[in-house]
Amino acid sequence: MAVSETRPEARDWAASRDVFGAKIALVCGDEVVTYLRDDFAHIPNPGQWDLPGGEREPGETALVCALREAEEEFGIRVPAASVVHADRFHKYQPHRIAGVFLVARIPPTLVEAIVFGEEGQRWEMMSVPRFIAHPNAVPELQGALCQWWEALG
Repeated sequence: MAVSETRPEARDWAASRDVFGAKIALVCGDEVVTYLRDDFAHIPNPGQWDLPGGEREPGETALVCALREAEEEFGIRVPAASVVHADRFHKYQPHRIAGVFLVARIPPTLVEAIVFGEEGQRWEMMSVPRFIAHPNAVPELQGALCQWWEALG
């Protein structure tokens, strides 16, 4: 893994096996891969814009979880070496859980290869600032992405 985050704990978070799951921002230029969640009452954040990711399977690290989810949800294999950031975040729906938020820089060819899976209504490349400010995006992920984006200067 090529987490270029300067804080030593970033690599530990990506390797974590003690969190509920992981989310990953797949960033191409100044855009991020997003999808509109299904609008079912029984799921967290129904009908909101989300990022790839989900629950960690037994034995998986947060990084492996995020990469697997990206492949399942978008049909693309994101190289672990493209991950540039890892941090903890807390999700509050349906209850408070700890997760890992990762950022991967991906090339346009990977975006062009996306085949949207069965979860969600549709996907969209959205500018990072638009996702951060969107009135209908998952708030915890907006905050996590905003912290990373603002740190870039």
